[in-house]
Amino acid sequence: MLPDFNNAFVEALLDLSIEAGDAILEIYHTDFDIRTKEDSSPVTEADEKAEAIILAGLAKLAPDIPAIGEEAFTAGKRPDISGGVFWLVDALDGTKEFVNKRDEFTVNIALIENGLPVFGIVHVPAKSRTYWGGPFGAFVRDLGVEKQAIQARQPANDGIVVATSRSHRDGEEEFLSDYRVKEVIITGSSIKICLIAAGEADLYPRLGPTSEWDIAAGHAVLAAAGGSITKIDGSPFVYGKENILNPHFIAKGR
Repeated sequence: MLPDFNNAFVEALLDLSIEAGDAILEIYHTDFDIRTKEDSSPVTEADEKAEAIILAGLAKLAPDIPAIGEEAFTAGKRPDISGGVFWLVDALDGTKEFVNKRDEFTVNIALIENGLPVFGIVHVPAKSRTYWGGPFGAFVRDLGVEKQAIQARQPANDGIVVATSRSHRDGEEEFLSDYRVKEVIITGSSIKICLIAAGEADLYPRLGPTSEWDIAAGHAVLAAAGGSITKIDGSPFVYGKENILNPHFIAKGR
């Protein structure tokens, strides 16, 4: 059963994402160690510390809802999600950006129901900015500033703005040859999806590898803002698959 998305519950989740982000920033400003996982991706103390904070917090706020965290899942902790409702957590999305001292990493928390993202938070610690969305709409808030509603936009007649990754751009040039592209924004992590949700970009094609926890929170924010993520052929993009790896996808506004 889904929780009640009342203001107190949502604010508690937002506070949790910020707490995890603050823990990440403490390590970000030190000479931290970098390790390599079995899949050759980097991992740091920040990934693990932030995930521990989030998983503990979710267990207190919604004890009946199982949670999948990237690091715990990689270590073999795979909860029963057969009930259809579960959290997907990427406590540090954009570890490569973090390692390279770029501010484009995020804290991602998503709630999935029957394969679809129904709520998500994308917190950008280094920018003190938080995006979130659910059945109540989509919002962004900077530290010390009132929240603002956000909405995906219709593409302009003179061309689209494409959000793209700095390091994963396989096949994009060919894919985008069918579009009139007037601007390309290069940034890391789930920020690309949030730019579309906020009406600052129109399209983000991803033809390289991702996992469910990478995308779910941004997907929830984008859907709440009126946009969508689908497979390249337009079919639904779902979560809770036996294989945690995602198919190629396209995120777009209206």
